[in-house]
Amino acid sequence: MAKEFEETSHFQRLFFNENPNVGVFCRTNENVCFIMRHLTKKIKNKVNSALKVKIVETTIAEATIIGSLLSINSHGAVITDLSDEKVNGQIVDQGLNIFVIDDKINAAGNIILVNDYGALVHPDFKDTTIKKMKEIFEVPVERGTIGSLKTVGMAAVVTNKGLLCHPKIDTEEQMKLEKIFDVEVMIGTVNHGVPLIGSGLVANTKGAIIGGLTTGIEMGRIEEALHFLD
Repeated sequence: MAKEFEETSHFQRLFFNENPNVGVFCRTNENVCFIMRHLTKKIKNKVNSALKVKIVETTIAEATIIGSLLSINSHGAVITDLSDEKVNGQIVDQGLNIFVIDDKINAAGNIILVNDYGALVHPDFKDTTIKKMKEIFEVPVERGTIGSLKTVGMAAVVTNKGLLCHPKIDTEEQMKLEKIFDVEVMIGTVNHGVPLIGSGLVANTKGAIIGGLTTGIEMGRIEEALHFLD
């Protein structure tokens, strides 16, 4: 059972401009966090304190929803096709390979779940897109669902140490996730009962930022699932 959470520097409970859906507005790997512009210095410092990464402020096609439009691991980035050469350049500058998807389904952050061991993606991706993502992420890529949801990037958050996902995941899906990502899978919620984990949680192996409505019990579950208790 998850213990009651005690806040530490590597776990920050935040609002982005009064919005608790922090996962919609940023995306991180082990080295860099792409984040919406116009956040206060205090908030950016808390993000840096938790994740211990370089902070890159950006927009994608003038939109702030970075977490919904971008998916990254330590090797590469897949981004929604919005013809934003400046953002593409920012990503390449961080040493990441980049692939701009042009599928009909293309909100990359919402429909791709990836760490440095594997990726689970929306079942309707084209074969050619799957092949290219394997090259960019440098990991195996498989189609699938989480809790019967195709928006796997919002249904879970995975790091190289653990995975927290939607409570309605079934046994077959859980076994598949454990095989793909080579980590333990646990269920939970964020922001006081929201099952779409990716909307309210951004994490790497060093820490996490969590939506400001998330309860202490939920925070403890996140800490356990992502193995910050080790």
